[in-house]
Amino acid sequence: MSKTKTAIITGSTSGMGLGIARALADDGVNIVLNGFGEEAEIKKLVEEISDKGVKCHHNPADVSQANEIRQMVNDTANTFGSVDIMVNNVGVQYVCPIDEYPEEQWDRVINLCLNSTFHGTKAAVAHMKKNGWGRIINMASALGLTGHKHKCAYTAAKHGVIGFTKAVAMDLADMNITVNAICPGYVETAHVEQQLNEMAKSFNKPREKVKEEIMLEHHARKEFVTVEEVALMTAFLCSEKAVSITGASHVIDCGWTAS
Repeated sequence: MSKTKTAIITGSTSGMGLGIARALADDGVNIVLNGFGEEAEIKKLVEEISDKGVKCHHNPADVSQANEIRQMVNDTANTFGSVDIMVNNVGVQYVCPIDEYPEEQWDRVINLCLNSTFHGTKAAVAHMKKNGWGRIINMASALGLTGHKHKCAYTAAKHGVIGFTKAVAMDLADMNITVNAICPGYVETAHVEQQLNEMAKSFNKPREKVKEEIMLEHHARKEFVTVEEVALMTAFLCSEKAVSITGASHVIDCGWTAS
């Protein structure tokens, strides 16, 4: 990249978001981590990423609150001089049949997965337009392209993220700002590992059986997507090499949506 860029990655104190932060830092991008966690652990993460030769800050904004998202983006611009990359990564899941689905969980999932993407994008675009350059990455899901029982809110939100990505890409096409979505299948994170172990106990089955037959039922290749795969795709889409790629949904799902 021609000059040092600055990226905000929501939900980046663990999991995919942290992997993305590390990959962008490897490319020389200043990083704003966002998310919750123990103060000492977050301090270690900031130091680790700073050791890559970039600047790294942590912003504790609660991205369920639009005003806190706007403040985080403005604080980043004031501190670093620009907001060049916005990765709307934060998300949440709730699994329940439609007739039992709590309305407050519907609102929570839609707010964190979809509304936060709108607010983060809108706030960042104002700064990107000033600089004549920007990259927006919206974390969607394989469930943004297909359906899944008992996941109505998450599926609706991720379909919305993909539609939003297409529309905003058209809005910004002549401003040197690209907008793309990434659609992973099940990604191997600490949270998913915990889910897998809990399911193995609940079904009284070996962990590998639960992984292959239940959790990865829809993966043609019976493996998890890795954090590194998602991070490298994100880093590529944020590079100059991806200047002509916008409004697209990039699938990393081990063949889930191919069937």
